[in-house]
Amino acid sequence: MDGPVLADKWDALIEPGRVHGSLYYDTAIFKEEIEKIWFTTWVYIGHESEVPNNNDFVTKALGPMPVLMTRDRKGEVQLLLNRCPHRGNAVCVLEKGNKASFTCPYHSWTFSNDGALIGYAFPDGYQKAEKSELGLSKVTRVANYRGFIFGSMAAEGPTLEEHLGGAITALDRLCDNSPTGEVEITAGFLQHRTKANWKFILENECDGYHPAFVHSSIFSVADSGITDLYGADAVAVTRSFGNGHTEVDPRPEFRRRDKPLSWFNTKPERLPDYVQQMNEAYGPERAREIMIDGTPHIMIFPNLFIAEIQIFVIQPVSANESIQHVTALQFKGAPDMNRRLRQQTMGSVGPAGFLLADDTEMYERNQRGLEIRDPEYLYLKRGEHRERHDEDGYLIGHATDDLPSREIWKHYRSLMEDK
Repeated sequence: MDGPVLADKWDALIEPGRVHGSLYYDTAIFKEEIEKIWFTTWVYIGHESEVPNNNDFVTKALGPMPVLMTRDRKGEVQLLLNRCPHRGNAVCVLEKGNKASFTCPYHSWTFSNDGALIGYAFPDGYQKAEKSELGLSKVTRVANYRGFIFGSMAAEGPTLEEHLGGAITALDRLCDNSPTGEVEITAGFLQHRTKANWKFILENECDGYHPAFVHSSIFSVADSGITDLYGADAVAVTRSFGNGHTEVDPRPEFRRRDKPLSWFNTKPERLPDYVQQMNEAYGPERAREIMIDGTPHIMIFPNLFIAEIQIFVIQPVSANESIQHVTALQFKGAPDMNRRLRQQTMGSVGPAGFLLADDTEMYERNQRGLEIRDPEYLYLKRGEHRERHDEDGYLIGHATDDLPSREIWKHYRSLMEDK
């Protein structure tokens, strides 16, 4: 049952340092989010390496809406809405493959992988002029940054670069950790369904307050040094890039250690081929800087989480259900590093992994907890008194502060209030 608070009363829903619980369970609010956030802003869809060859395709989603990401006959990446214009059936139910065309199983309408209608059964029932108007619809705007494909259903609005703002540097940092300057998404996805609102996941990804407690079991046996990043004495920071993009930045800790690949809990001698490739690509000095800083830990609003060694893609299903799609990052041309990236991803978020199981348990407990309507608000004021701006003008706080959540809700409100 929906909460008593109306969705347009944002002064009551989102206060400085507090948000109303109905934001996580009200179905009317969820429907409004789909229209004003998921169908308006830029949303991460997939990576161009997932469709390396002409006629390759993968099934993706833009919010709850199924999308086909194809590489057409001409080599162009297309984002097609997976819905036949005749009766609304899905034209493709396969996860991935290589097809030059898609045929709707209901009435046998056939479409090219660029969306054009090729033909239909019993064509004498149609006039030829209709064909050009009955192709598959497409995501309105498509943009590619260093292989990462984003889509927006809004005909007008900020460019992708404007949307990403300072967060674009995180994508650059990620690609710089590859000796070729390119990452690949080729290890295959796991799908984790959780009975929780998508915003619990969104906020958790850069929440540095919980790891020392929620993940204490794995950290206690893994000897990873992760606890140093999230303790009371941590030198790591949280940062807001604006537009809802937030990160935990552990580079101050890694620079204090001054050990290449410490971020990956390993040593250069264990990955000699990778280190040699990095030195050859960037020169020893720059390569050492890159391998000390490591990859980013950033949540790009609303759905792309880069978690050092893997990416998560958040998909909202309903007000109280979400799916996380997760896969290991791969650095093009670095097989020894990629093997370890896959192994560590399976250990942390695979079917028998610890980290995602821990987090999912917390999401679902949070969601169930909101059935208790008193107190009405969630408290997000940790660290307000020590927020400050870094040398680039971005707002930062301690690694364990609520700054990411506060900044996410600030951007969320700006989108939901926009007429």
